[in-house]
Amino acid sequence: MDPLSSLLSGIRAEGSVVSHAVLTAPWSITFADDAPLTMVSVLRGGGTLLLSDGNERAIGAGDTAIVRGPARFRLADEPATVHRPHAAYEINCFTADAACTGQELDGIHWGTGPEGATALIVGAYRASGHRHERLLRALPPVLVIAEDAEVCAWLENSAADAARLSAGSQALMDRLLDWALVCTLRTWFDRAGADAPGWYRGLADPVLAPALHAFHGRPAESWTVASLAAQAGVSRALFARRFSELMGRPPLTYLTECRMDDAEALLADTDLSIAQIAKTVGYADAFGFSAAFKRHKGLSPSTFRTTAA
Repeated sequence: MDPLSSLLSGIRAEGSVVSHAVLTAPWSITFADDAPLTMVSVLRGGGTLLLSDGNERAIGAGDTAIVRGPARFRLADEPATVHRPHAAYEINCFTADAACTGQELDGIHWGTGPEGATALIVGAYRASGHRHERLLRALPPVLVIAEDAEVCAWLENSAADAARLSAGSQALMDRLLDWALVCTLRTWFDRAGADAPGWYRGLADPVLAPALHAFHGRPAESWTVASLAAQAGVSRALFARRFSELMGRPPLTYLTECRMDDAEALLADTDLSIAQIAKTVGYADAFGFSAAFKRHKGLSPSTFRTTAA
């Protein structure tokens, strides 16, 4: 499994969909899920994102915005609308009595709308455990990607189908939003260039990619610079130099960081013993693993598990 797939495995759209909202100005929406990630795709019209830090970001037709949580934020036809209570709506899909279907969310029309209305597809993403945190650290507070007209039309038609509440509609929208999240993040990372995280840049490099896939697919193996270079089909010296230049750290430093991040998630999210986690992330015994974990995280594995509970 490649690094992006692994990180995204901890965050999914599941029963948290506001499928296809059509709003006529004035309007404002407060996103109150405290979700790790929220995605807003503008199919028609547009508005302004108002972030918790006071920053604003205009988004228009064809734009998909991903907002990093958990802070709440708003989307409005214009900033001044947030001060007009009669035009305000709230979306909170993660509570037990959440009303997140088109028929239940009072005040927002769903489906087709008048000319000039704004049409949105919105998804809030749940986190299962801590694996997604490394992904969030690589993202800005908000990122915006422009989609072409054909993609927007396809999204709108798919959302309209799901909004009819036919059999499997929730699963359809969940998978649609998962697909859209992966595509949007890949596009953003591709365009970010040198600002993209090292693990993503490495996956695009013909020398490093085979080694990264091998390590992330089999992290428990006793990897060395020489064995990673063999996966890449180059000399040890060339591999080490290229890795450090592109990834910003030596190969073994990167391996240790990844192993410690994986160990963190396993300690917080599973009941595996320290010895089992040590072997899972590539250490021969619990003692060596515990020493490495404390050196990198500042806490022993058992203390970290207690504080994370």
